[in-house]
Amino acid sequence: MNSTAFILAGGRSTRMGADKAMLELGSDKLLERAIRVCKRACSTVALIGEKKRLRPFGWVIEDVFRGQGPLAGIHAALSSKAASEFNLFLAVDMPSVTTDLLRFLVHTAEESNAVVIVPRVEDHLQTLCAIYRPGFRRVAEEALLAGHNKIDPLFHQVRTRIVEQSELKSLGFSAELFDNVNTPDEFKKIQRKLGATHR
Repeated sequence: MNSTAFILAGGRSTRMGADKAMLELGSDKLLERAIRVCKRACSTVALIGEKKRLRPFGWVIEDVFRGQGPLAGIHAALSSKAASEFNLFLAVDMPSVTTDLLRFLVHTAEESNAVVIVPRVEDHLQTLCAIYRPGFRRVAEEALLAGHNKIDPLFHQVRTRIVEQSELKSLGFSAELFDNVNTPDEFKKIQRKLGATHR
């Protein structure tokens, strides 16, 4: 399986007030949880963020365009030696995501000629739980050079396969899998929902 998972763990976590990647949920840090889920779905896993902070947890790739958000992380990953035909990106603050969901996205990419495979849930494109083929690199770099950091507007420039919520639901994937953690209150809610035994 020619696939690589990239965990986006470089956020500033300003609303949380603490490093989200290192928050503990049960016996794991959010970063460790994401690594475990991704390893079951892809042949290679790499981390996007600061090497000094993340090196103890695995292979780390740093942004080329510093301070330009997740799009810069996607660009850095697609520019790296770790990039493959199918590149799965997962934000570290989405602890409800399951291996089955990630495997479904990879399988969908394998059956499609789209450059981007992205779920849409509650009318929002889940750009940080999606597949990007290498062809997205050029589009991302042009946007970053122009100072444009948003991901969604770039999809009209490449062939994009949107996985609608109805399709996800029919396969047993709930919208809650895409919940992310931005504030202490949201983290407490996730802790209550998932508990220490969720895998």
